[in-house]
Amino acid sequence: MDRETVKIHEKEDIGEVQIANEVVAIIAGLAATEVDGIAGMVGSLKGDVFELLGKKNLSKGVIVNVGEDSISLELSVIVDFGASIPEACKNVQEKVKNAVETMTGLTVEEVNVRVAGVDVENK
Repeated sequence: MDRETVKIHEKEDIGEVQIANEVVAIIAGLAATEVDGIAGMVGSLKGDVFELLGKKNLSKGVIVNVGEDSISLELSVIVDFGASIPEACKNVQEKVKNAVETMTGLTVEEVNVRVAGVDVENK
């Protein structure tokens, strides 16, 4: 079974390096959950039912779109009650872009964040 990958390096005498899209998604999801005001990630299931995901499934709340020279990311998050949504989302965008670019060497064109819920359990 082939996994979707992004090729980041190819040289005839050395070989090539590919990173699975799921790896990029895990990096993005972990970076997002480290931001103050973010309670967790959300994965979309059939029928638009949502599931709160733990750290083992961080890639489920992230979609990786591969372009010719760059990638874009779509994240679905749950914010903490009382958090500034615009500030939390801006911080997610910056932290995710930095983490993915630093760890993979890929250019992140955009990071789109969708707030799918508010965590009122821990207010």
